[in-house]
Amino acid sequence: QMQLQESGPGLVKPSQTLSLTCTASGGSITTDYYYWSWIRQPPGKGLEWIGYIDYSGSTYYSPSLKSRASISRDTSKNQFTLQLMAVTPEDTAMYYCASKRELVAVVSIAPQRGEYDYWGQGTQVTVSS
Repeated sequence: QMQLQESGPGLVKPSQTLSLTCTASGGSITTDYYYWSWIRQPPGKGLEWIGYIDYSGSTYYSPSLKSRASISRDTSKNQFTLQLMAVTPEDTAMYYCASKRELVAVVSIAPQRGEYDYWGQGTQVTVSS
């Protein structure tokens, strides 16, 4: 059974870079046709897809965040990492990593939880000075 676990600082100052890591267990992040996403939920709002890194290492980002977001991976640790630059208080949210298996990636900017096979428990990030 795949399990995902987010880790990273809970408080980030404005203008700094937010960095979160997702550690996968129970399966490899290089397994064919798996897509590894970062998704967030601001207070009182719905889920927002940030981007993914796929089994081959290719990345794809939400148009609204692609200028600030970067997703990378460490296959030796079975981890993938989100970096979000120049954060503002509007980036305050619960951040989730999630994964799904598809022959061709289909992404929704505003996903539903049922669209993904596996979710981490989430980690709260607050942007504040």
